[in-house]
Amino acid sequence: MKLSVQEFDSAGGANVALIVMQSKGGQEVQITNYGGIIHKWLVPDRKGVAEDVLLGCRDLAGYRLRHPYFGAIVGRYANRIAYGKFTLDGVEYQLNTNLPPHHLHGGNEGLDRKVWQYDARKENDLGILTLTTESPHMEEGFPGSLRIKVHYTFDEAGNLHIEYEARTDRATHINLTNHCYFNLSGVIGSTILDHEVRILSDSVTESDTDLIPIGKISPVAGTALDVSHARIIGECLKSGADCFNVAHGFDHNYVLPEHKFETPVASAYHPGSGRRLQVYTDQPAIQFYTGNWLNGVQGKYGSYHDYAGFCLETQHFPDSPNQPGFPSTLLRPGDVFKSKTIYRMDVSETM
Repeated sequence: MKLSVQEFDSAGGANVALIVMQSKGGQEVQITNYGGIIHKWLVPDRKGVAEDVLLGCRDLAGYRLRHPYFGAIVGRYANRIAYGKFTLDGVEYQLNTNLPPHHLHGGNEGLDRKVWQYDARKENDLGILTLTTESPHMEEGFPGSLRIKVHYTFDEAGNLHIEYEARTDRATHINLTNHCYFNLSGVIGSTILDHEVRILSDSVTESDTDLIPIGKISPVAGTALDVSHARIIGECLKSGADCFNVAHGFDHNYVLPEHKFETPVASAYHPGSGRRLQVYTDQPAIQFYTGNWLNGVQGKYGSYHDYAGFCLETQHFPDSPNQPGFPSTLLRPGDVFKSKTIYRMDVSETM
C-alpha cells in the first residue's frame, strides 16, 4: 500500500488536501478532507485496465459549487425530514428546508461542505484516513453540539471501510452516510442502465409524491422494485411501473434484514468490464438511487446526464424523527453513535 498527501486547493483560508491510497493490485482511492469526498476510485477491469468508477467534480472549485453530493459524507441527517421539523423532548425544532418544503441531507451547509481536520497514515498494508469535525448547536436547526469522526481504511483486497462515530452534548437526531455515485464501466458518457444490481431486501418504506415515508413498509415481491435477485437496471425501468413515476427511476429506501458483515447487503455488476461492487453494512436500510436528476451537472470530464451513476447509501430510514415505528435515530449525551459500511471493488465473471 502506498499513501501520499497532495495539495488539492484551499477553501475559506483552510488548506484542502487530497489523500491518495494505492494498492499493489492496481486500485487507487483519492479522498479529500473537503466534505470527506471520495474523489476518484481507479479499478482495473478484467483486462487489467484501470479506470475511474466514480462520478465527481473536476476540482475543488466544482465541489464548492452546488452539486448532487458527489462522493461526500452526508449529514447531520441523510435523506429527508418532512417539512424540516421534528419534536424532541417536547421542543419543536425547525430545520433549514433546502428541498422546499422539506429538509434534505443536512441542509444548506451540511457535513459535505465542511473542511475536516485530517490524519493520514499507513499501517502495514492499510491506508488509513481519519477525519474529524464539529457541528455547533443549532447548525442548520439541529440541537446539540455534535463531534464527528470518520475513519476511511483502504486495504489490498479492494475494501474501503467507512466507520462513523459521533457524540453530542444535547439530545439530537443523526443519520450519516456516504453519497458515492458509481459507474462500474469506467466509460465517460455511459449510463448505468446495463449494470446488474441485487439488494438483500424484500421491502421498502412506502413514500408519498415528495418521497417522504408514510409510515408503511411494503413488500416488493412481484413488483419492479424487487431486486432481491440480480436484475438489469434498464430492464427494470423499462417496465414503466407506477413506482418509478415520481422519481423517474429508483430512489427507494430498502429495508435490510438482520445481517452480518460476511454477507453483502447489496451488489452491482458491469458485465462488459467485469467490475463488481459489494456493499456491507450494519445499518437498517440502504437507499438505491439511479441518478435520475443529474440534469447535465458539470463533472470531471464534462456534463453528467440522467442515469450516469447509481448510489447505494447505507442509512437509517428517511424521516425517522417523525416516524415512531421506524428504527430510532436519537442520540443523547453520554451515548456514542457508531456505524460501519464497507464498499468492496473487484473483478468477477458473475455477480
